[in-house]
Amino acid sequence: MPVPPLPVDLSGIRLDPQQGLARQLYQALRERILDGRLQSRTRLPASRDLAGLLGISRNTVTRAFDQLYAEGYIEGRIGAGTYVAELSAATRPSAVPAIQAQSPATQSAALQLLQSHHLSPPLSGAPRAFRVGVPAFDLFPFEIWARLSARFWRKPSLARLGYGDPAGDLQLRELIAAYLRNSRGLHCDPAQIVVTSGSQQAISLCAQLLVTPGARVALENPGYRAAGHALAIAGAQLCGVAVDDQGLDTAALERIEDCRLLYLTPSHQYPTGVTLSLERRLQLLEWAQRNDGLIIEDDYDGEYRYSGTPLAPLAALDRQGRVLYVGTFCKIAFPALRLGYLLLPPALAEAFARRRALDMRHSEIGTQAVMAEFIAAGHFQRHIRRMRSAARSRRDALLAGWPQNVPGCAPLPVVEAGLHLCVRVDSLARERQLISAAAQVGVEISALSSYWLPDSSTPEDQRAGLVLGFAAVPEGQIDEALLALRRAWRI
Repeated sequence: MPVPPLPVDLSGIRLDPQQGLARQLYQALRERILDGRLQSRTRLPASRDLAGLLGISRNTVTRAFDQLYAEGYIEGRIGAGTYVAELSAATRPSAVPAIQAQSPATQSAALQLLQSHHLSPPLSGAPRAFRVGVPAFDLFPFEIWARLSARFWRKPSLARLGYGDPAGDLQLRELIAAYLRNSRGLHCDPAQIVVTSGSQQAISLCAQLLVTPGARVALENPGYRAAGHALAIAGAQLCGVAVDDQGLDTAALERIEDCRLLYLTPSHQYPTGVTLSLERRLQLLEWAQRNDGLIIEDDYDGEYRYSGTPLAPLAALDRQGRVLYVGTFCKIAFPALRLGYLLLPPALAEAFARRRALDMRHSEIGTQAVMAEFIAAGHFQRHIRRMRSAARSRRDALLAGWPQNVPGCAPLPVVEAGLHLCVRVDSLARERQLISAAAQVGVEISALSSYWLPDSSTPEDQRAGLVLGFAAVPEGQIDEALLALRRAWRI
């Protein structure tokens, strides 16, 4: 007795006419067969009927069916049409992806952390006032960069087109070392440098190689949450350390037992903007030596100093090989460049290069080669001066135009470094109110409360504040944004 055909539901199939139609139809039907939406013995519509249903040619349907026939997903019955073939349980995977079907007990700790703690990605698209973490990349000399890039790719050295050094292009590392010696006072050798895809990858490498599961790791609170996530995924037990007007509270750090790793942003604390005092820098180096510890120094916007002489980085004061220095080109060039570096104690450099080789083998050569030439020809230093001047002017525009006596807001701080500022607000409710009203008129302001660790003991209202980047857009757009804020805040 013939088996009656089961009902078939092909709703939801959408084909892009700009792509291969037969291939798309084959994949859509195959997916439905494998996940059980088209069960064994289901009769498929005739090729003519299916073509009419989807608005495509019959030949397209025939080609998709032929591929499914060849792979054993469907079968023809003489005089009875086309049916889904019988598939074994081993052939047909679960309709629920395995990663979702796992119980918490079988998931890795890193996977559980990623699923339970949401980290918002940086905002994309064209910059707006007052986006945080964005330099004035509208001023980048793209014509020079394009010319250097064309020159390199016109006739590249064959020696640079194979598998490269996982630590990075040697010429670029030599130039980075020279730049750090001249501009930061760092005593370093190219062999100590590992080129990375921005500072975030540098921090992740540190987490992978320096953190053992369950180990206590100290970091600023509030601080750079993406660094905390990288450390936590590696198994760290995060220990937040308070920040005051001199930077990280070294006395509070001393009270953390069994802690041998610290991450911080001493030149321009992220997000409060304070600079770590020289006294505390020396105290941190003593802490590292006394506890056989290491310090990850993230100098993400150290090129931006508007008054006075910049304090020497921790790495420049380090004589014991305790500091790993994180640098980036993204805050001088543009974020999409994805080019940064690690300056490592000599004993760690080779291990870091080997670990990076496991992730991505080595960096793309074109960007490294062009940046090397950009530095060697003097363009980089000239661009730094231009960017510093532009950031200072944009800072001044924000400080001069900021509405006075905003209810619930403290006065704007003195801003001597960096690309952003932080102003305290008297309550979490007021913080949300101000940011929401700003968003309605197209102005981006970040909440200071979002930079705290989830288990912070600091009362919620003491975490409130506004974080404003001032370098992303020209002065005219800053003035327009401030005018919009006055209207939105009814000032």
